Amino acid sequence: MNVAPGKASRRAVVFAYHNVGVHCLRVLLARGVEVALVVTHADNPAETIWFDSVAAVAAEHGIAVLTPASPLEIIERVAAIAPDFIFSFYYRHMLPDALLQLANAGAYNMHGSLLPAYRGRVPVNWAVLKGERETGATLHEMVTKPDAGAILDQTSVPILPDDTAFEVFQKVTVAAEQTLWRVLPGLMDGSAPRLDNDVTRGSYYGGRKPEDGRIDWNRPASEIYNLIRAVAPPYPGAFFEHRGERLIIAAARPWRGASPVPDGADLSPGLHVTDNLFFALCGDGGILHVKTLLRARDHHALSPADLFAPLPNP
Repeated sequence: MNVAPGKASRRAVVFAYHNVGVHCLRVLLARGVEVALVVTHADNPAETIWFDSVAAVAAEHGIAVLTPASPLEIIERVAAIAPDFIFSFYYRHMLPDALLQLANAGAYNMHGSLLPAYRGRVPVNWAVLKGERETGATLHEMVTKPDAGAILDQTSVPILPDDTAFEVFQKVTVAAEQTLWRVLPGLMDGSAPRLDNDVTRGSYYGGRKPEDGRIDWNRPASEIYNLIRAVAPPYPGAFFEHRGERLIIAAARPWRGASPVPDGADLSPGLHVTDNLFFALCGDGGILHVKTLLRARDHHALSPADLFAPLPNP
């Protein structure tokens, strides 16, 4: 639904989490939007919380905060507010149609990709995993199908060859802030464009689990390197087992310079050591320089001497 030209509707209900949620909430407040309610998630104690708190920002501004198990629980509360807008900024649940219809001037989501590419879950991690050189942030209308509504605006950012997903996510967070800041005046007076979001030209990816970070050393070096970058800490990390213990490669680079493989050596794919440096031989013969290796159970950094020391006597 569009706002009549000249009408500056400003009351919003905001569903938000994570750093994108924090930055976009601050943009709404800076633009003079009346945020009547913030809906967020209670932090999961089993999750590494490396990002900022939406609830804390709302509290600073005296905004009511709810953390329902499901957005369906608060439909009556939102209806009573009669918001002009509903926004979703990295909120982890899909908003049901019954909720979206309560927004008199429309419901909008900030997605961490250049739609229609990388619809779905964890788009930044997937973009790095797939070796993309660009991604960004897109503000779009929310409809029943995920990430399929009309596009209002988007901002691109580069993915540099050695960027981790964490580094790219920081860029995407700024892109989200810039996109929302730029489009809000037009959104409030009804002049914001609605651009086609042709999902048939895009892609969709599901969520990822820590187990998806397991390294198969028989894969090409480029694939393994992209996996390491895509799930590097603070994400769970790319891992393998050595002597019955799980190890995480937290940082790596393509090997630069002369090959570390000794002449005549017949090494199998996997982790090896040369001149007190870790290197990984991959299935296609490509080589990675493993810069940071962690023990998974305590994230203790390991040296070659730690890893290849003789096993203790039974």
